[in-house]
Amino acid sequence: MPTAYFTDRDLGKKFPDILRAAGLSVERHADHFAQDCPDPDWLREIGNRGWVAITHDGRIRYKPNELAAVVEHRVALLVMIGHAPYAELAHAFVATQARIERFLEQHKPPFIAKVYRHSASGKANDLPEPGRIELWYPQAGGR
Repeated sequence: MPTAYFTDRDLGKKFPDILRAAGLSVERHADHFAQDCPDPDWLREIGNRGWVAITHDGRIRYKPNELAAVVEHRVALLVMIGHAPYAELAHAFVATQARIERFLEQHKPPFIAKVYRHSASGKANDLPEPGRIELWYPQAGGR
């Protein structure tokens, strides 16, 4: 069964559209929750559904109630890292998909991982190079 990804409201409409166009199974925040739905509430539902959440909110790890929701509801959370247009971040996610899938096979929730774009900039018509993914929470030896 393919991985179902959930995109947080902070990623807008273009990000999930690009992932869907690449053949990924994607659920948008707006299709399931009110705009003002508190993060711990949607994190609980995503964990219960077994979806992999994607956000651009790098502060989520430092918010005690949100981190507690990730842990309690066994959420697999991917944080897109970088200041770039969301379309560029989405293309980087797609380019990194094979590495992300390997990471998901090797790590069981709950966890928070950072997804980075490839650092070298290519020509406008080039497909993005795969980026990297690294575990952010729990830290090594933290489980």
